Amino acid sequence: MRKWILGIIIVVFLGLIAINVKKNIKFELGNRENYALAAKDQKIKNGIMVLCYHRILNDNLAVKTVQAVSPNNQLHAYNVNLSDFKVQMNDLERQHIKVISTSEMVKMLKSNQPVRGKYVVLTFDDVDRTFAENAAPVMKQHHYPYTASIITGTTGEYIGGEQLATWPQILKLRKSAGNLLELGVHTNNMHYLIHGTPAFNLRKNYTRFKADFATSQKVMLAKTGKVSPIFTYPYGSGTPQVENFLMAQPSLNVIYTLNNGIVTSAQNLSLTPRMIVNTDSWPSINRWLATKA
Repeated sequence: MRKWILGIIIVVFLGLIAINVKKNIKFELGNRENYALAAKDQKIKNGIMVLCYHRILNDNLAVKTVQAVSPNNQLHAYNVNLSDFKVQMNDLERQHIKVISTSEMVKMLKSNQPVRGKYVVLTFDDVDRTFAENAAPVMKQHHYPYTASIITGTTGEYIGGEQLATWPQILKLRKSAGNLLELGVHTNNMHYLIHGTPAFNLRKNYTRFKADFATSQKVMLAKTGKVSPIFTYPYGSGTPQVENFLMAQPSLNVIYTLNNGIVTSAQNLSLTPRMIVNTDSWPSINRWLATKA
């Protein structure tokens, strides 16, 4: 009898914990940032939408279980499960969306000709193992060009809940992908927060950031044979001081942000908007893509 009573108490206790966890997750997810395309941008008929991905996790039981019990942004806001990613890439093909590279976007916009129709640029931040193992094969199958921005000084490390790809993995992928893959820099070793503020945005770290940028390009040159014309902001944006520094760099053609929006002219390239892709934002993204120009 005592064992039965103890068992009932344990079951009730675990049930209460599960209910509390579910409520907390619902609260956390309900209060996170809205990543959907703004209503005003839905009205833009012609333009280039730059999609931003971080992690592409396998749809295995372990991942689904952790997603069910954790509101961690790395599992929700910054992740697209592999099955959903495949559907999204199929949607682009089915709707005959023109997927272009970052370089093609730059060339198109700098020609001073108006953008006619709808285009997509695929970008991936951080370059973790799920990008190399899960996303890249799907894009190769569709023959889609894409840009991957590397934290050049922390490749192969485990940071922020993700296992970053090593340089050998990146170079192997680059060889396999050929002209489909372009590499951007995502700082060398300043992709972290200090009391909630991106390290490179602190005024006291400005000199460090300039040196870090130079180092990231030196690493890129040593590893790939050339510097990158693409810089991608960690955490999405920089201070006016940082912006002015980056805009003055002759090697850079594009500075990617996480500002929500559509690219419509060459003026966008210094603060290029991108759409973070997740389960919340994709419906609005797909709606814009499906609307005829």
